[in-house]
Amino acid sequence: MNNHVYKKIELTGSSRAGLEDAINTAIAKAAETLHNIRWFEVVETRGEVENGKVAYWQVTLKVGFTLE
Repeated sequence: MNNHVYKKIELTGSSRAGLEDAINTAIAKAAETLHNIRWFEVVETRGEVENGKVAYWQVTLKVGFTLE
């Protein structure tokens, strides 16, 4: 088993479609510039309300990746 060193960052993704889409949006964007993403942890969920309905979901994540 290899030993790994991880770096952890915090991201917030948003979506009109829902929580899972907000998570996927944040991770996909981070993956454009970060390599070796290994895990994520949802630390906060919130949303925006317009006219009495949920307009946006916002999800804050801690994302861990291995350093090369």
